[in-house]
Amino acid sequence: MIKVISASSVPESLKPTVVTIGKFDAIHLGHQELLKETIEIAEEHMLVPAVVTFDRHPDEVLNPGSAPQPVIGPNQKRDLLEQAGIEVMVALPFDDALASCSAEDFVSGILVDGLNAKVVIVGDGFRFGAEAKGDISLLKELGEQHGFTVRVMAPVELDGRVVSSSWVRELLLEGDVTGAAKLLGRRHATTGMVEHGLKIGREIGFPTANLSRDSEGFLPRDAVYAGWLYVDNERYMAALSVGINETFTAVPRLIEAHVIGESGLDLYDKVITVEYVEFIRLAAKFNGVEDLVAEINRDLEKIKEILS
Repeated sequence: MIKVISASSVPESLKPTVVTIGKFDAIHLGHQELLKETIEIAEEHMLVPAVVTFDRHPDEVLNPGSAPQPVIGPNQKRDLLEQAGIEVMVALPFDDALASCSAEDFVSGILVDGLNAKVVIVGDGFRFGAEAKGDISLLKELGEQHGFTVRVMAPVELDGRVVSSSWVRELLLEGDVTGAAKLLGRRHATTGMVEHGLKIGREIGFPTANLSRDSEGFLPRDAVYAGWLYVDNERYMAALSVGINETFTAVPRLIEAHVIGESGLDLYDKVITVEYVEFIRLAAKFNGVEDLVAEINRDLEKIKEILS
């Protein structure tokens, strides 16, 4: 897949296109329906499947301080779009210039001149252009002028509620990683570089891989989770601990992963991915090392039972 930050950078060999537009900040079941429709139309009409998205949440510019944290990071987004079959990803820098771009200029400059779009696929309630003045009715009107058709996808519902990124975040903040997985159609994951920590886990017999603070993937509620750790095309059973270490307060909020049943595994300076499978318990403060070790051993037994 080719990723560009300007529609004008898309090679002619990757046009004409069928385009879907959105933040894609979780790539949940609703987003996946947009992508599936994009791929199917591309194959049917011999078009190139493309996505127009943004490098940040628009509220970071429009409503500073109120932008929600994305469920997935930019590299995770790219990988998931590529896995879905998207061939062109235009990640527009959402700045003041884009925020003030009129709906008409957005269509003519990006969709028409940049991507030579023949079909544009959007979700119900899609808005675009300065002050979100553009709606689906205007998009269809502009499509008639510029020679593309518009398809509108109904929202995906689960248990009577529309699947959304905010709902995914809500579940993750509750520690409900299994519920979040249902909305995502996959297990939620965090990816990042393993960095050197205080090695407290190693001192008490449970070495952990500490992911860097710039890791991608929304951190769920401070708790212990059963999970999988992926590195070098291998998968390992793991205990995942999110939060500050309440017993050793010098440790900042992060995710630590203890690989179960493996010794001598050197993960430092490697990029790893951890998947959250099931909530085990909330983070807690213990009276001392002995109590902490006893609780960790109980955690590991539960995790091994869940993952096996």
